[in-house]
Amino acid sequence: MRGQSNYSMGQQEIPAEGIGKVTLTPHQPWYREPWPWILMAGPAVVIVAGAVTTWLAVSSSDGLVADDYYQRGLAINQELRRDQAALSLGITARIEARGGVLRVRLTARGAAPEALFAHLVHSTRAGHDQRLRLPRVAPGVYETGLPALPAGRWRMVLEDPRGEWRLTPTLTLPLARGEGNGEGKEGL
Repeated sequence: MRGQSNYSMGQQEIPAEGIGKVTLTPHQPWYREPWPWILMAGPAVVIVAGAVTTWLAVSSSDGLVADDYYQRGLAINQELRRDQAALSLGITARIEARGGVLRVRLTARGAAPEALFAHLVHSTRAGHDQRLRLPRVAPGVYETGLPALPAGRWRMVLEDPRGEWRLTPTLTLPLARGEGNGEGKEGL
């Protein structure tokens, strides 16, 4: 049996004293072992989750933060003067939103404007904001069609066409029975 090797098809027989023959199998490459993949799975999941979070942060806008927040802050004093002007003129409003119609009953000392502008501002989603023109349909009564609006808390800004005064009532849609019909503490 000369010339024969102890290696036969990748296996090696090693004689040992008192034990007999021991057969060793060759090791598999690392990528065929399960443990490296199990250990790498955790960090790989974290990297994918971080990439998805980054993509979501970059691709969606934050509707609650204004780009021109500083300019808006400076304009607050001008807006407060318009609120004070409404109080000094004794302007109050009674708001009704029923059957797809927005009706405002305005009480004011002096001449009432020919129309009112209502800016409906959603509390969290700027994309739902509406600007409506309410023409006068009777003395002190203004109304217009009300588009379908999602339920929630809405801030309304009522103002005259010249922008001299404004009222800022808050509505919750859909309106509960009797809600939006009374006068508020801000001179609505």
